[in-house]
Amino acid sequence: MNRAALEQAGVEITDGAVLRDVTTFRLGGPCRACLSCRTPGQAVQAISALRAAGEPFVVIGSGSNLLVADAGLDAFAVRYVSPIPQIERDGVRLRVSGSTELDALAAYGVQQELAGLEFLSGIPGTVGGAIAGNAGAFGRSVAEGLAGVRLVDPAGREQEVPAADLRFAYRSSRLQESGEIVLSAVFDLRFGPRPELAAERERILALRRERHPDWRSTPTAGSFFRNIEPTSAAGPRQAAGWFLEQAGAKAMRVGGARVFEKHANIIVADPGCTAADVAALSREMTEAVRRRFGFDLVPEVRFLGSP
Repeated sequence: MNRAALEQAGVEITDGAVLRDVTTFRLGGPCRACLSCRTPGQAVQAISALRAAGEPFVVIGSGSNLLVADAGLDAFAVRYVSPIPQIERDGVRLRVSGSTELDALAAYGVQQELAGLEFLSGIPGTVGGAIAGNAGAFGRSVAEGLAGVRLVDPAGREQEVPAADLRFAYRSSRLQESGEIVLSAVFDLRFGPRPELAAERERILALRRERHPDWRSTPTAGSFFRNIEPTSAAGPRQAAGWFLEQAGAKAMRVGGARVFEKHANIIVADPGCTAADVAALSREMTEAVRRRFGFDLVPEVRFLGSP
């Protein structure tokens, strides 16, 4: 890995970085080094350099949907996130870097009187991570207004791909299997009155404040399991939280990990919590739903290492 070239390009390299410092769960051990990238060009350079050197690596965003092993990772971490939104507007079309925070994109849409993104308000994470997992809320998903993306694969090859080729499904896309990273994305939106969009954004933020812990002050990854697609076992209900609550999850705790008192599909980490505690609690929650309803929950949170 040509460290000097990467640093000259603006990539910040932190040797032995501890991953709990870059995840909203605030859990996880060290990695070989963390390569912090803000722009698409920096991300491509970091991935290409690690690939050329034959070094193992993982790509993460803002760490909002991750559970990292207490022992850490014997690999490099490429962290692709920018504190400053990188958005270009052309009429009702936006091109945004994958490193831009999702809530910042939602706020930008309101400010620019562009409708179609306000339902994403308050969701932590980056645009790239949201597209990879087809994040959403209130029955909608980020795939809806997406026109296309620019991707880089694990070998460092770039390509423009239309949204229709990403094979979106509920909380999933082809990117979760291919390892491709969203460098930037294009959204086609529509005009909307700013007062109405701002009121809708505030309504959604208020709902989140009421039902969800604030990840800035309470270590959490938000909803831990995917909601349930209709099946013969689940019936018409889809909210994983409902099944978990019926199975008694709100009373569950393992070590420093506990289920949030206001939402049965959220695990929070109290002082002294370990990634192993969270993993064990998630298994107990899964088993409780299996015993009660006869089907398995699927984690929405991504595991790195062996918690």
